Amino acid sequence: RIIHTIEPVFDGRSRVLVLGTMPSPKSREVGFYYGHPQNRFWRVMERLFDLPDHALVENGTRTAFLLAHRIALWDVLASCTIAGASDASISDPRANDLTRILDAAPVRAVCCTGGKSAQLCRRFDGALLSERGIPLIALPSTSPANARMRLGGLVRAYEPLVKELNL
Repeated sequence: RIIHTIEPVFDGRSRVLVLGTMPSPKSREVGFYYGHPQNRFWRVMERLFDLPDHALVENGTRTAFLLAHRIALWDVLASCTIAGASDASISDPRANDLTRILDAAPVRAVCCTGGKSAQLCRRFDGALLSERGIPLIALPSTSPANARMRLGGLVRAYEPLVKELNL
């Protein structure tokens, strides 16, 4: 059983909440989201925001980037049983309390990174998001397991995140 120990990244200006499922073993090891070197999340952010390659390597730089761009980052689950980083193996999930962020920031959209994240967010938080008029946007996984999508396709798929920031 894995307990989520990485704090969410957000402040009172956060407009888009990006949710993964649960930190991978590598992310837990480095103490930050999307920490596996083959995960393309940070490369997608670099491309979306016209940053140089490898601009978002250090955790402090990543945090500053997220806050500067009004992006909150967390995971749907507070705990679960999981084999490695396989979302398909998740059982006994327990949700994080999204009101921690939603009550503190003017979040206008929730973007889930991957099908399992979106499924669990709908299950645990669908009513909450609906009550607040916050859309849930399902985005593809940036995990190396999602090998069928190339970086360019991921960048195009993540464009709704930028659109929500600019509304």
